[in-house]
Amino acid sequence: MQDIFKAVSINQAHGGGKPEMIAIRQFRYSSDNFGYLIHSQRFAMAIDAGAVQSILSYIKHHGLELRYVTNTHSHTDHTSGNAAVLKASGARFIPAEEIVRLPAIEWEGHPVHIYPTPGHTHDSICFHIDSFLITGDTLFNGTVGNCFTGDLKRFYVSIKQLMSLPEDTRVYAGHDYVKNAMHFAKQLEPDNSAIDHFLRTYNPANVYSTLHDELNINPYLRFNQKGIISILEARGLPVDTEYQRWESVMHLE
Repeated sequence: MQDIFKAVSINQAHGGGKPEMIAIRQFRYSSDNFGYLIHSQRFAMAIDAGAVQSILSYIKHHGLELRYVTNTHSHTDHTSGNAAVLKASGARFIPAEEIVRLPAIEWEGHPVHIYPTPGHTHDSICFHIDSFLITGDTLFNGTVGNCFTGDLKRFYVSIKQLMSLPEDTRVYAGHDYVKNAMHFAKQLEPDNSAIDHFLRTYNPANVYSTLHDELNINPYLRFNQKGIISILEARGLPVDTEYQRWESVMHLE
């Protein structure tokens, strides 16, 4: 593990100085997919690099060296750009099973925390650096991913882990499902003004939410709220325990 950590560490060139500023760049591809670059002034890491040409152009324009390519999970719509980006850049691919062994990657003095978040897939992971959280298909802006594993209990644990992060954390998801998600949320909670506010601030050129937003608009994170509990009870769904409420919310249509 120590050798892996050294291999994926990006350290300050001169040492002893202040950590460099870290930026996150979002790239849309295939209509609603998102890929990301995390970068300093010199080095970059691509996550779900499906927007091949846009990513390569951005790296070239900003004089960056792409060091690593990795994924939030192994579904092909997230891994489709890996080969082309690796070939063009000479970057190293870090598979999820390798990167998930690390508590964090050291990136120019900033730890990038790696959270295993099984549920959508068994290999789903999230990346947390400073106030940025790249969530893949685990947590979307206003909704959550399908539980293709069938393991709702592990998905619940994953979502609870993300819910415990600071409320100013910015959620950068793997798809733009905002409009459909908010339409569903509004059907459930027509008097929820937070939904209207979020839709007014929605920018398709830079799609994100804060965890504070999610706790106020996302029905799949609001399973402890009285209004959602009342909806579940009215539909005859179990609500006695928190896990039952989560399971019931996941069965709403």
